[in-house]
Amino acid sequence: MNQLKLRTQIQSFLLEDIGDNDITSQAIFPHDQVGKGVFIAKEEGIISGLEVIKEAYHLLDSQIQVSLCFADGDWISAGETIAEVEGPIRHLLTGERVILNLIQRMSGIATITTKCVDALNDPSIQICDTRKTIPGLRMFDKYAVITGGGKNHRQGLYDGVMIKDNHISFAGSIKKAIQSVRETIGHMVKIEVETETKEEVMEAVEAGADVIMFDNRTPIEIKEFIECVPDSIVTEASGGITLDNLAAYSGTGVDYISLGTITHSVQALDISFQVKEGRKK
Repeated sequence: MNQLKLRTQIQSFLLEDIGDNDITSQAIFPHDQVGKGVFIAKEEGIISGLEVIKEAYHLLDSQIQVSLCFADGDWISAGETIAEVEGPIRHLLTGERVILNLIQRMSGIATITTKCVDALNDPSIQICDTRKTIPGLRMFDKYAVITGGGKNHRQGLYDGVMIKDNHISFAGSIKKAIQSVRETIGHMVKIEVETETKEEVMEAVEAGADVIMFDNRTPIEIKEFIECVPDSIVTEASGGITLDNLAAYSGTGVDYISLGTITHSVQALDISFQVKEGRKK
């Protein structure tokens, strides 16, 4: 993750939660009362977002010590300590919820991504994400996908052309849409086209698409459509594909399978923060 962007995002999250101050922690604990705490996994999965712990606590108090027990991408078991922290108690408690919200979500995304890679069991096909992320969390969500062994699709509307069904309807045809794009963008930008029929696939090939997506197609249809696509064009399958039916797409020959479900319907990995000890400086 971009360090400057990470710091800026976490700062905004902390400000949203803290407001003027954490009135509970400041009322109970003097500034010189220090303590230790641990982040503990309550279920097994892939850990992701450990840098969030460091960045959040260092924004609150640069003297807080953070010791990480794992690296992003590691498999953790229930009961294992993920990280240990030591510093002023009021700051440890102030940052707790924001940190947990982020690393639980990120670890959930990393875990389901790994499960999808394993379920597909086809190293010739890459699992990737979509733009179906929570506003403000895309950087974190997409980093978590990488942590879990997946790949990122485009980051946003700005770094890749994706001509979808509504673009095609307004433009009049796939050919017209691609022609308009070619007249505008630079040579470094890839053009992907969403297709639903064999005729649309052939039109996209003839119009010079760089990537062709088979949208909401069955494995049988994908195997048929892909015969029309030269090896120079990247292929992708998307729509209606979940962990439960992913194995059926193994061997279809596509280069990528994009799954919105790994980010928009994620189940957070259960992680808790527990007090270890407290004392006066």
